[in-house]
Amino acid sequence: MSDTDIGRRGLLGLAGLLVAAPAWAAPSKPRVAIQTDHGTIVVELEDRKAPITSANFLRYVDAHKYDGGTFYRASKTKGVKGAGSIQGGPPDRVRRFAPIAHESTRLTGIKHRAGTISMARNAPGTATCDFFICATPQPYLDAQPGGKGDNEGFAAFGGVVQGLDVVKKILALKADGPALYPAMKGQMLNPPVKILSMKRV
Repeated sequence: MSDTDIGRRGLLGLAGLLVAAPAWAAPSKPRVAIQTDHGTIVVELEDRKAPITSANFLRYVDAHKYDGGTFYRASKTKGVKGAGSIQGGPPDRVRRFAPIAHESTRLTGIKHRAGTISMARNAPGTATCDFFICATPQPYLDAQPGGKGDNEGFAAFGGVVQGLDVVKKILALKADGPALYPAMKGQMLNPPVKILSMKRV
């Protein structure tokens, strides 16, 4: 047998080992179970696409600051049955961490589709812990480059992998509670839906 044959067999053997070796699995994405008195919603976070927003959300989850909070708002799309989003947050007494930098959808690529979880905010860079989940696609919540005024949209950072039916159930509840602002009239859940716990799964 020539040196060339031995070399070829060695390379073939090495190739076989490489094929047989298990591929390195990518780290799994964090998941959080939101247990409410109307059912459980499980969300999966895009921590590599939206690291700041995901880390902030998990910081509140791990500190149990959402436990005892509520889904308090059902923003229903006018004229479209079952369309809209629900908004939740921790109890009012909870001390909030500092606001985080805004991760725009034009940077993360995470769009507001059915099941998307995103941060509530006022101006960009003011988000703390209140969040919302889309029951249906809501592309107008994405960044709108070239649009007038605040065109940065909202910071989406994951999506529902279980319990979208619970989101829709909550959205359909009575929402005639006292509004915090005129724009929220007809959107405040009455009564709010209790968040019993939020934890990693």
